[in-house]
Amino acid sequence: MRASLIQIAVDPGESVESRRQRAASLVREQRGADLVVLPELWTVGAFAYESFETEAEPLEGPTHEAMAKAAADTGVWLHAGSLVERAPDGSLYNTSLVFSPAGELVRVYRKIHRFGFDRGEAVMMAAGTELVTVPLPEATLGLATCYDLRFPELFRGLVDAGADVLVIPAGWPERRRAHWTLLAQARAVENQSYVLAVGSSGTNGGVEQAGHSIVVDPWGEILAEAGAAEEVLTVDLDMPKVAETREQFPALKDRVLGLGAPGA
Repeated sequence: MRASLIQIAVDPGESVESRRQRAASLVREQRGADLVVLPELWTVGAFAYESFETEAEPLEGPTHEAMAKAAADTGVWLHAGSLVERAPDGSLYNTSLVFSPAGELVRVYRKIHRFGFDRGEAVMMAAGTELVTVPLPEATLGLATCYDLRFPELFRGLVDAGADVLVIPAGWPERRRAHWTLLAQARAVENQSYVLAVGSSGTNGGVEQAGHSIVVDPWGEILAEAGAAEEVLTVDLDMPKVAETREQFPALKDRVLGLGAPGA
């Protein structure tokens, strides 16, 4: 399965509509890929909190329209990264959209772990509540977003639901890039799955983005890694390797579930 990771630059000097059309053009350039993935909140910038309210859009808004058409024109499965969704009740969500090669919206994932502690996304956005997987002809995707990467129990749930490729769009900051690489490899090793972690480049909200999108195999080996600038990574995933890894080193079978707190 061929995957293309589009590490797009997110800078305040470009309008949202301009970047939307540029992202659609970049998707169309990936003809021949099976799966294309964009980063988190690439329309506005993951740290551009002041733009969340003004640039929020309904689920089937302009980003949906542009990405659906790009997926259909290119004939790819498209994980369109995430956008600031305004729900019918007015709540904001950090929402990922996945489109089929026909341009149909097949899955929606609302980010569960919101970053910011007592500010930014954590107070401006509502939390998602559902684990989401996407069955493709050659793989099952497990969806997560950025800060989710720090919570291994989420990924265990995705693997239990059948995921063998973990897809993580992000707007990860450069100052914590070492954690990005470490955690991507850890999630691959402990779940014996491919990890596709897609970052953005540029600076938004005064925060320099890490870039360095990364593809990790089920043994934890880095198959490809981008630099800091805008870049597209294209990698062929050997999907039988997931089953082979899990058979050769069956650690997942040795999980002990249901452990409670230590006794008094």
